[in-house]
Amino acid sequence: MLNHIQQVFEDHQRSFEQLRSLFPSIELVSTAMIEHFKAGATLFLFGNGGSAADAQHIAAELIGCFTRERHALPAIALTTDSSVLTSLSNDYHYDIIFKRQLEALLKPNDIVMAISTSGNSANVIKGVTYAKEKQALTIGLTGATGGQLKQSTHHCLCAPSTNTARIQE
Repeated sequence: MLNHIQQVFEDHQRSFEQLRSLFPSIELVSTAMIEHFKAGATLFLFGNGGSAADAQHIAAELIGCFTRERHALPAIALTTDSSVLTSLSNDYHYDIIFKRQLEALLKPNDIVMAISTSGNSANVIKGVTYAKEKQALTIGLTGATGGQLKQSTHHCLCAPSTNTARIQE
């Protein structure tokens, strides 16, 4: 067991060090988001499973203070309303749960952040595709290959790993 724990930590450290290659892309995405927020944009976040939890966490930190006191930033995780999610899944199809919410809420120049470990979740891709059509800034967070999300977004930050645990970290 100790060897396994040590291996997990070493894998994490190696993956974390490889993230340095993303610094220029992270700066580009951050700058674009700041510009959109200054212009009155709202950030919409979504994903499935652990990515849904990540979307909620990011929204909470932007509305809260995260590392320093500042004005709250408008951020909404589209993964939190169980009545909306289950009714859309039941009445339509699970693939449209994010797209349909964006139809109701999204304005041009808003920001959409889609999170998918594989980059291939159908409902995530449908949401991003709709957002891009409506002139929202689209950002993907995914794994090394990027999947379909990489081609579907304006900017895609691909964690340099194919291991789900490392990507989520």
